[in-house]
Order: sequence, then C-alpha cells, then structure tokens
Amino acid sequence: MFEPHDVDAALRLRDTAVRVAGGTAFVARRPATESRQTASSAPGVRSFESASAATPPLSKPANLVIKQILEIPLALAAFITLLPVMGVTALAVKLSSPGPVIHRRRVTGRHGVQFDAFKFRTMVPEAEDWMRKDRALRSEFSARYKLARDPRVTPVGRVLRKFSLDELPQLLNVLKGQMCLIGPRMISPEEITKYGPFAGKLLTVKPGLTGLWQVSGRQTTTYDRRVELDMRYIDNWSLALDLAILAKTPLVVLRGNGAH
Repeated sequence: MFEPHDVDAALRLRDTAVRVAGGTAFVARRPATESRQTASSAPGVRSFESASAATPPLSKPANLVIKQILEIPLALAAFITLLPVMGVTALAVKLSSPGPVIHRRRVTGRHGVQFDAFKFRTMVPEAEDWMRKDRALRSEFSARYKLARDPRVTPVGRVLRKFSLDELPQLLNVLKGQMCLIGPRMISPEEITKYGPFAGKLLTVKPGLTGLWQVSGRQTTTYDRRVELDMRYIDNWSLALDLAILAKTPLVVLRGNGAH
C-alpha cells in the first residue's frame, strides 16, 4: 500500500528539486500542516480540510499544460508497447463470452463534462438486467459502487480485473485528452454526490488511469478513504508525486493488490 509516509517522501523530493533548480513557477508549496478530519454535512462522507489556504496546484493552467505535455508521450509509448497484450486480451474476451470486446463506461471528467471511458468487457452481456433484478446487489453497489464478489463478472474478467488489464484501453482516453495517466479515480455521474463539499474541487482536474487510490488498496478502501486520497492528491500535486505513483503502480498491479 502507498502509505502517508510515501506521499511525504515524494513531497520532500519535490522540495529538494525546487531548491536545486532555484524554484519554478509550476510547483506549489507544501501545506504547512497535515489535513485534519472534521464533521461533514454530506451524508456518508467524512470530510477533511487542509489547514493551508493555498490554491491547489492543478487549478493553475500552467501546471495542467506541463502535466499533459509530459504524460501524452508516456501514454503513447505505453499504448504502442502494450498493443500485443491488448490484442491477446481482446481475443480472450471475445472467445470467453458473447458480447462486445470493449465496454464504454459513462464517467464524469473535468468541469463535469461526461465521456465514455473504454474498458475491456469483464461482465456478462446481461449485467445491467442482473443488477436491476437483484435487490441485495443493488444495495451493496449503492454503498461503495463496488461489489466484493460480483457474480456478473466472467472468469476471464476476474483475471483482467485482478491485474487491471481491463483498463488498458483507457490509454486512448488519455491520448484523447479526456483523462490523465495519474489523477483522481474515475467516477460515474451519479457518484459525484458521494464527494459532498469536495465535488467542486474534484471536477477541477481530469480523472487518472492510476493514482493514490490505485496504489493505496484499491477496492479494499472505504469510500470516505477514496475521497480523502483524491483530495490529498489534488492539494499536494507535484511532478515528484506523480513519478512516485507511476513507479509504484506496476508493482501493485502485478501483485493484484486490492483487486476484486
């Protein structure tokens, strides 16, 4: 798991780089104190607020441009390198069960703009009907937007989810400028209410293919924890933090940590 001290190490690395370079316009200062828990008026969301009143780094256009300039070549290189893996994965999905190879999930992006996030299909074709008919499944899903043991997932789909292979097509979303390589977790439009007072801040940035949530337990975390990790990322963004997350992601994915 990506513990708080890992984030602190990345922040220290960032601060050292700034001192060596003489300071740069696109790096924000580290908050003077840690975030603290407070009561929230939003049902089901435990809120927290930063003691620093500093503007989140990613709210600055220059930072977003720099982030995109660095991520697009990485995403393109990853897409080309992983094409054989995606080809084999697509064939496995096609042969394992009827239905389309690619699933389009409607999600909310920056400024609330909705788009289709691409994923390899991991469920049976009648997955939505199954959910509507099963009250227990609906209840569990509405609480966390995840199912611990989803009966709709195919055997091949379980393998794809365990190693996050189902998310590889989202490299296309990154190349289209709809997502980032590293960022807050991707959410569906109805999930935005789960973020309570932090919804506005979440919508100032693009969702990421990986992020603090991805390397901090994934589905084993509570929803409140997901919100906290997303806000911590936005408030403390730096190139050093992105690099730390990017370096951690392959190991977490290969181990299948926290995947359902």
